[in-house]
Amino acid sequence: MRSNRRDFLKTTLGTSAVVSLGATVPGFLRHAAAASTNEKETVLVVVQMSGGNDGLNTVIPYSDPAYRSSRPKLAIPESDVLKIDDALGFHPAARGLADLLEDDRLAIVQGVGYENPNRSHFESMDIWHTCQRKTDTRTTGWLGRYLDLSQAENSGASSAFHLGHEKQPFALTAEDVRVPSIDSLDGFRLNDGGDENVRSTISKLAATTAKESDSILGFLQSTTTVALSASKRVEEASRDYKTPVNYPESDLATKLKTVAQLIDAGLGTRVYYVTLDGFDTHSQQPAAHAVLLGQLGDAVSSFLNDVKHHGHDDRVTVLAFSEFGRRVKENASDGTDHGAAAPAFLAGSKVRAGLIGDHPSLTDLEDGDLKFHTDFRQVYATVLESWLGWSSKSVLGGIHKPVDALEA
Repeated sequence: MRSNRRDFLKTTLGTSAVVSLGATVPGFLRHAAAASTNEKETVLVVVQMSGGNDGLNTVIPYSDPAYRSSRPKLAIPESDVLKIDDALGFHPAARGLADLLEDDRLAIVQGVGYENPNRSHFESMDIWHTCQRKTDTRTTGWLGRYLDLSQAENSGASSAFHLGHEKQPFALTAEDVRVPSIDSLDGFRLNDGGDENVRSTISKLAATTAKESDSILGFLQSTTTVALSASKRVEEASRDYKTPVNYPESDLATKLKTVAQLIDAGLGTRVYYVTLDGFDTHSQQPAAHAVLLGQLGDAVSSFLNDVKHHGHDDRVTVLAFSEFGRRVKENASDGTDHGAAAPAFLAGSKVRAGLIGDHPSLTDLEDGDLKFHTDFRQVYATVLESWLGWSSKSVLGGIHKPVDALEA
């Protein structure tokens, strides 16, 4: 390395700027720019409902006497249920989900779970994230494996983002692909200290011809040009983004609005992951659960209306799941304890709308829990094969028959 070149970089940009770029560019702006060639690819948005959503008070078997006898306090009055058919209906707070179903944009996969269910939040979520029961084999998540495999074939075009301040979900852990976590669109801005002169100088340096031996300029040429392009693209999309959709004021809605903006920016990212926490309703469940279901339904509905307005509705599908359901019987604290099977949701214009699979029996139980009939890996196989266009066997480590929930 020639000292005059290094000195020029330091004096022109400042050491901190070079260090900052070195940390920021490889992170995801470069990858986002590379992925922009796949603007028309399908997009999967995962909404993780952490804590164990009470499926029985989400999709309610209101006509089943066992429902009311098991939940004398928590049972939703039939008059309040948003009816799907003569047996099942939504919690009244889940108006957003009901509206999506009415608009043929919601598939309800009933009785989702797995054999020998684990009632620990951490263990069950790890099982959902990795599709593996043994802790010593859990090194990657199911989406992480998809990213690794698709990265090799698609020359880096596939990528994912986690939006939120919480710990990144294990599902995104990969061997080779780094998945960034960001809180907002600010995370996409190139860290140039806000100095336009710095950005201009870097652009000029990146455009110059560097010798192979010049590692700094080689780095700038191979990474910074695309990083600047991606950063500028996202900034312009954020500044110019307009929507007639009024998102509700919730953390989930804010995350999904950011996802909508990133999709419209044309980055080509295939997977976005967000979390809605708080479903561990052991006590005083009615008010808390109503708020959560309202946030879920309203945010997802607003998001899908937004991407439809911008012409991306045929490209976007939302998967919403929780690590387990709740017990059939209510407890003594006006709540429910950890259970097993529960519904999962697929939403978007390409879903086969309606109820998929039968609602589990409330009388034929296993240790007080609903029996599952659809393995959660079948839901994963559905989005992998029918939506992301990838072999589910290579990701899930076995053959799992997809459910008939997507048209794509």
